[in-house]
Order: sequence, then structure tokens, then C-alpha cells
Amino acid sequence: MKLKFAFPLLLFVGLVAFLASGLGRDPHEVPSPLIGRLAPPFEVPQLAQADQNFSPESLRGKVWVLNVWASWCSSCREEHPVLLNFSKTNETPLIGLDYKDQRKDALNLLRHEGDPYVLSAFDASGRVGINYGVYGVPETYVIDQQGIIRYKHIGPLTAEAVQKKIIPLINSLNKS
Repeated sequence: MKLKFAFPLLLFVGLVAFLASGLGRDPHEVPSPLIGRLAPPFEVPQLAQADQNFSPESLRGKVWVLNVWASWCSSCREEHPVLLNFSKTNETPLIGLDYKDQRKDALNLLRHEGDPYVLSAFDASGRVGINYGVYGVPETYVIDQQGIIRYKHIGPLTAEAVQKKIIPLINSLNKS
């Protein structure tokens, strides 16, 4: 008789403990299977200079940041001032990946709001984003000198995230 009530009670307590453990986690820090792995290679046209391509291979030997964004993305506009401030620090190259966008719309946004990027790659089809595991923009990656993804931030970057996570990581990677 007692076992009849004990099992559902234990199941309920276990479920509550499992769900409660998730409440303390930062939703911007979803584990990515790409962390610690070589960033997927790609070669796509640049946004501003469609006749020139960009490949991450050109940044081999440098720590750099890849920010996936789009002109149609309201969260990207929210993080834009943070990216502008970050780019002024000259901590590391900031590369944009314009994701599933219209070239003219993206160029207009950068012209009116300011362009924080060293350059933006143009991923019109979204294939590069898919290979990087992007499921919603904006997303930001820190990539080391060997081309290995060391950090992924989901959602709009905040000044706090840049100061407490991104810049210290970049500094640490540059020392190694």
C-alpha cells in the first residue's frame, strides 16, 4: 500500500528538482556542440563588396568574433549599439554574417545606424548559419587563432556580456 503512493511521490519530487535546476540557468548560454571544435569553413560574398568573397580561413592566426545578424531582426537592432561600442575598443576583428537578408536592406541599416564590422559576409541562403547551428539571430561566436569556436552567445549581446565574458575570453586567448 505504501509503495503505491511512494513511487508517484518520488517521481514528482524528481521532476520538480529537474525543472528547478533549469530555472537558475542563463538562457543565452545554451550548450553548443560546436564549442571546442573547428568552426565550419565557408566562403561567401561580402555584403558591401559582392565581387569579393570572405572565408574564415583569412583570419587564421587571429582571435576574432563572428556576429550573425539581419536587418529584419529587432533583437539585432537592440544589440547594435553594443557592437558599435565593442568595435571601438579594437579588441579583435568583429565580422558580421548577414543572415537570410536582402542586401540593400542590410546595407541601408549599416549606413544609417553605423557599421561596427570589419566586414560583413552575406549569407543570403542561410546555409552558413545552418552549419554554425544558428536557430535565431542574433548569435555571436568567439573563434580562436586555430579556428576553434570557444564561445557562443545566443540573443542580443549586452554591455555586461561583452565586458564580463567576451573581452576576458579574447584576452585569455590572445595570451595563449
